[in-house]
Order: sequence, then C-alpha cells, then structure tokens
Amino acid sequence: MTQLKSVKGIYKPGSTHMVGDGFPVRNIFPSQNLTEEISPFLLLDYAGPASFPPTNQRLGVGEHPHRGFETVTIVYQGKVAHRDSAGNGGTIGPGDVQWMTAASGVVHEELHEQAWAKEGGTLQMIQLWVNLPRSLKMSAPRYQTVLNKDIPQSNLGGQGGVLRVIAGEYEGQQGPAKTFTPVHLYDLKLAGGHQAELHLPIGYNTGLFVLSGGLVLNGSQKVGEAEMALCDPQGTQVDLEATGETRVLVLSGEPILEPVARMGPFVMNTEEELVQAVNDYRAGRMGRLE
Repeated sequence: MTQLKSVKGIYKPGSTHMVGDGFPVRNIFPSQNLTEEISPFLLLDYAGPASFPPTNQRLGVGEHPHRGFETVTIVYQGKVAHRDSAGNGGTIGPGDVQWMTAASGVVHEELHEQAWAKEGGTLQMIQLWVNLPRSLKMSAPRYQTVLNKDIPQSNLGGQGGVLRVIAGEYEGQQGPAKTFTPVHLYDLKLAGGHQAELHLPIGYNTGLFVLSGGLVLNGSQKVGEAEMALCDPQGTQVDLEATGETRVLVLSGEPILEPVARMGPFVMNTEEELVQAVNDYRAGRMGRLE
C-alpha cells in the first residue's frame, strides 16, 4: 500500500561562504543543525552557479585532509580536477561524479581544471559528505570516477522527467557508484508543469534539494531554488510537480545510529578519535601530495 512521505521541513541555506578561493558555496547542512534527521549524510554544499573569468591561477582548495567519511562531488557546469595522497587523480565535468572514500585518511586537493580555467566559464556543483559507520572509518581509502555516460537514466512520469541513478537503484536501474552505507542518489530533470511519483524506501532519511526551478511536493509544499525539503522516513512515495524547468538532487539513505564527533575535515565517533586524527595528519600518516 502506497503511503506518502510527509514533508518535515523546508530549509534554505544556513550559510554562504567561500571554500578555498574557487568554490562560492551555500550550505544547507550542517549549518541548519540537521544531523540525525539527515544521517548518513553529513554536509551539502551548493557551489555556484558562479562565473569565473579566464585565468592562469589554480583556483580551488589546496592540500587538506579527511578521515572517517566519503566526499561526493557532482558537477553540473565547469570542470574540477582532483589529486590525492593515495595516488588517485582525475577530472570531472558536466554530469560526472567523483566519489572519494577518505576512510582512514587521505590528503587531497580540488582545483578548477587548468584548461577550463584558462577559458573561464560557469561553475555549478554540489559536494556531499556521507558518513561511514564505526566499523569502516579506519578502512582503506577508495576513489571512484563516475562518468556521465556510465550513469543510467530513465523517464520519471513520462517524457517530461528524467531520473539519473548515481548510486543505489531505482526501479531496476542500478547506479554505478559503490557505497559502503545503503544510499540512493538521484539526479532529476523535470519540465515545467511535469508531475511524477517518486518511490523511495521506507525508513530511509530523504532530502530533495532544488538546484534550479521549483517543486510542489505532495500537492501543497513549495520548495524553491537552493532549498531542501526533508521528508519523513516513513512512507514510500513523494508526489512531485515542477513549477518550471527544474533540477533536483534526491539523497536518501539508511541512517547510521552511532555518535557523531566532528571537527573540520574529520568525522569520527569520539573526541579522542578526533585528537588522534589531528595527530596522525600532522605526523604525515595520512600521506602528502607529491
């Protein structure tokens, strides 16, 4: 029996700031004090859309560490280059996704891709942080480049809706990103006036983030640009209506019911583990960029 997931709240960006010198972001959480309600997700930063003039400078975020979680970067416009202390690297452009599992610790940098920066252009992207359970926080780092061409898509409610499955699955379509925690991550494009039913697992925390355009959820709740609707874990369906050409990121995941201790780029279970993470980074035990 179908049961609607009710909308628990609609959240505007809680802060606006620059990450490094290349990513002007609007943060949805944790700046809105959402933790347990959106677990296993830890952070959502929406960068841009922002125009950058041609430059030879390497704009972005230089060498910095992470431990205890995963970073997921989704590019809509522009190009971003990644390099890390585990020897991984790559470039992602429009439609591509980078899924980096920091786990026990990695040092990396994220910069505007050099050739793209020389031409200049519009940058638009999202970065998510996804928590890891205690049993996996000190596992080996992992890196996945998920290219646009490898992400399956299907119609959502007819020709006016397209759903791309980045991770998890949707009605038989399996996303290419491998996850440690059960997560469904969908990228939606909806034509103005298009209506659709979105089916989601019961018991999963779910957010619908509108990058552009607007939505009416379950016939009444309006969600505008750069806003996120938080849905009740109970229920299996959300009714969507696009009020214009709309782009939506759907994040749905099984909550991790463990303590969260966080400090800057480290997310662990206890304060003592955070102190250890800082000491390990300073001692070079997370590696260095060559």
